[in-house]
Amino acid sequence: MTAALVYIGQKLGLYNAMSGAGPLTSAELAARSGTSERYIREWLLNQAAAGYVEYDPQTQKYSLPPEHALALADENGEFYVGGFFSAKAVLQAADRVAEAFQTGEGVPWSEQDTDLFSGTEASFRPVYQAYIPNLWIPLLNSEVQEKLMSSARVADIGCGYGASTLIMTRAFPNSQFFGFDSHPSSMEHARVLAEREGLQNRLHFEVARSNEFPGGPYDLITFFTCLHDMADPVAAMKRAYEKLTENGTVMIVETMAGERVEENFNPVGVIFSAVSTLCCVPNAIAGGGKAMGAVASDSVIRETVLAGGFRSIRRVCDGLLNRVYEARH
Repeated sequence: MTAALVYIGQKLGLYNAMSGAGPLTSAELAARSGTSERYIREWLLNQAAAGYVEYDPQTQKYSLPPEHALALADENGEFYVGGFFSAKAVLQAADRVAEAFQTGEGVPWSEQDTDLFSGTEASFRPVYQAYIPNLWIPLLNSEVQEKLMSSARVADIGCGYGASTLIMTRAFPNSQFFGFDSHPSSMEHARVLAEREGLQNRLHFEVARSNEFPGGPYDLITFFTCLHDMADPVAAMKRAYEKLTENGTVMIVETMAGERVEENFNPVGVIFSAVSTLCCVPNAIAGGGKAMGAVASDSVIRETVLAGGFRSIRRVCDGLLNRVYEARH
């Protein structure tokens, strides 16, 4: 219930209105956000009870602590977690997924609520912005960054709204980038963003499945938090192997997960096992796959990459939410 109210708070800009404003009454927040005081009064009570905002009984005012603002109001900061509160999207899918539990059938990504698409982008974009150009790429083979800075061809597979592709395109102005995704409306959204920033000469988005993406050869092929969603991850790896230059690199970013089941009994494991059950596994099954799932162990990812033809894979680094791998011929 509270997740739904966090979603409303973000949709209406309530956290942004509270951020840096100091203690506010319900009437003051309503005035700052252009909303109804009676609804805001109830919303603030819930948010204080849940610990998202703080309440001072003496002044009868509410405040958003600075550290909470980082998580709920700063949409471009690396600590933003607002995208994970797209409660409407996952609840909309619950009945369909419950049926799938009984039939064993899948639920394709295209039939999910549209808030799932924007929520996914909002969940991962801040982390990508903070780490792709400044940490993850520099930690790859030294040739990768050198090629990107001079003139490289890059394919970003399963790019969704194109957040990862856009970030790389901005960071490396001498290279060409190609974003591929099987979801047509996501590609339309990504093209609009590219044109809005004037990047259409170096950035191209095209609808394509992960085992059929065209073009190449590519110096770098990336999979940002999407390999586990695919119906046939091994086929995706085989296609990447075929489309890679002789000295090229594949970068795979996957969600953080433990090698053993019990290593996932933590808040990150709670989030990704839930998302996996409601979105990732149903999508993979809908495509005819066995479903890797978002909580895939290190050994599963390694086996998948090696089965695709690659001879080497190394785990480059870990973050709170992600693991980063590098695969080469």
